[in-house]
Amino acid sequence: MELKNIIALAEEEGIRDQGFVDALARVVDEIGLNNVKTIAVSGSQGSGKSTFARILSKLLVNELDKSNTILSLDDFYKTRAERAQLASTLHPLFFTRGVPGTHDAGLMLDVKNKLLQGGALEMPVFDKGSDDRLAQPKLVGPVDLVILEGWCFSAIAQDSEALTQPVNDLERIQDPEGIWRREVNQQLKGHDYQQLFEVDLGVFFQAPDMESIIRWRLEQELRFNQGKLSMQESQIREFVQYYQRLTDWMLQEMPGRSDIVIALDQHHNVSGISFND
Repeated sequence: MELKNIIALAEEEGIRDQGFVDALARVVDEIGLNNVKTIAVSGSQGSGKSTFARILSKLLVNELDKSNTILSLDDFYKTRAERAQLASTLHPLFFTRGVPGTHDAGLMLDVKNKLLQGGALEMPVFDKGSDDRLAQPKLVGPVDLVILEGWCFSAIAQDSEALTQPVNDLERIQDPEGIWRREVNQQLKGHDYQQLFEVDLGVFFQAPDMESIIRWRLEQELRFNQGKLSMQESQIREFVQYYQRLTDWMLQEMPGRSDIVIALDQHHNVSGISFND
């Protein structure tokens, strides 16, 4: 495999970090050496997982002649109407997309399984601007390999004792009895999420701390310039609180069980790549 090909694709995405290039090369090599049919790419907001997945998808076609598709958790959020129902029956915080329970994990699992069986099918496309699914689905398949990407992909539930104390103002003020966080944790334990998370190869982007994540998320917002939909720093700090508990837990426990861990420094550069047997 020619590194110059990876460098060219990375530069198209505005990336000039040699560590990022090396990580892509290592993952492609791992896929080529093993009979990998499913790969998960997970990590916090702004970590680079979506960009990594896009470049990896192109490399698999160009270097290994493997047709593939990316299934993103972001496309499998429940509709606004479904989340409004969850908000009225379970807890108001479930209206905001993000945490386990706000995805249609069963549908994503069905799409994954049918693709692995060699099928072609329609999958939803979620529009963050309208906070709802688009009317027109996307046709995917047949493919040789499925890339699954999402911020909490491969996460596991916490022990119940860990849920007692709130981790931020959102939980302290809007979930004082812990109803929301316990239900999120219970959803994560469920069959659909855990079956969905079963993959041949798992890649985890390990951020250094929550403050870096917030800064990267703000940089994303400025780069994509969504106009009226753009969030200010105060709004991003509030929004990230929905993700904080599970993000903190993943940063603590996932490096020990992910197949490949890509560590990031505070400047968003790859500081190390490690493998778990």
